[in-house]
This record gives sequence, structure tokens and C-alpha cells, in this order.
Amino acid sequence: MIERIETGVRSSKIVKYGGVAYITGQVGEGATIQDQTTECLRRLDALLVQAGSSRKKMLRATIWLADMSDFAGLNEVWNAWVPEGHAPARACGEAKLARPELKVEIIVDAAYD
Repeated sequence: MIERIETGVRSSKIVKYGGVAYITGQVGEGATIQDQTTECLRRLDALLVQAGSSRKKMLRATIWLADMSDFAGLNEVWNAWVPEGHAPARACGEAKLARPELKVEIIVDAAYD
């Protein structure tokens, strides 16, 4: 059975199916890539908990940067956030994001109990 959590007109914040929680892309506020990544990951933490999951159960992360020159700043925050030994499969690319002030968007799939 498919379970949709916080469903709106265009998307659900979480879709759970077959032991996997698919979490919609998250962005953050702030002036720097570190600020935005920190806020984005804080939001992902809350959604992972809501899905019955955690950072340790992440399967895959897809990261979009508005500018690949922010890659090192993203990784500075990301590396501290991911529990040692529990890094997900990850892809990172450059894309035009929904608003010009956004620097990063992160999408996560995670196992849940």
C-alpha cells in the first residue's frame, strides 16, 4: 500500500512504499551555501523522523547545486551531518533551482521500519 504524507496539489512531502520513504526535495534559507545546506538538512531530519526513518537509513541522495563552485561548501556541512559508515549512494549536479536565491536542493530516499 502506498502512503502519502502531507499531500498538496503538486506533491507529497513523503511517499512511503515497499519499505522506502521518498522524501521531496528540500531547500534552505540563508546567505551562504553552508547556511542553506544546514537548514535543508534540518528539514530533512524532521521529515526522516516523520517517515519513521533516520540518517542512518538513507539509501540515496540527489543534490542539486545552482553553482558547482559551492561543492566544497556543501560537502563541509554534508560530511558532518552524515553518520560515519552510513553514507547513502549520492549524485550531485548543477541545475537552475526554483528561485534565484536558492543555492541547493537535496532529495533523499530512505528505508523505514
